[in-house]
Amino acid sequence: MTITPAAAGTSVPVDLPLENLERVLPIEAPELRTGVPVPVAGVPDGPRHVTGRMLPERTLPSAPFTAELPETAVELPVKDPLGEGSLGALRAVSETSDLTLSSPGASLGAPVSAPRSDLRGRLVPVLPQVALITPVLQGTPAAALLMD
Repeated sequence: MTITPAAAGTSVPVDLPLENLERVLPIEAPELRTGVPVPVAGVPDGPRHVTGRMLPERTLPSAPFTAELPETAVELPVKDPLGEGSLGALRAVSETSDLTLSSPGASLGAPVSAPRSDLRGRLVPVLPQVALITPVLQGTPAAALLMD
């Protein structure tokens, strides 16, 4: 079955099978439940004309994305070191949180100047300017460690 982003909501659930760890390590395998965020594209902040420049600012605009970091839960049974049963389970749980992402972008300058009046409208070669817009990742994840 294929899960499409529209059908999955904002994340795709993932259950990791860790039972094979019991063959290698002398412990009970932990349970791990999480999800993979599905980014949803927004509207990019397009190029803007700036007076005095031949090319617009933000020639390659950065594209915004939103996603939801799903809840993640890890549960590990804890045995009594004296061999008298189980002490309970150690759990680490993270809450669902919203993510905001934006892709990198760029602003490019023209290799010639704007027409200059002192040179009767002629263009002068100049070094082109390049500016990179850095990608951004913002979120507020939170987690708790519990002993049951």
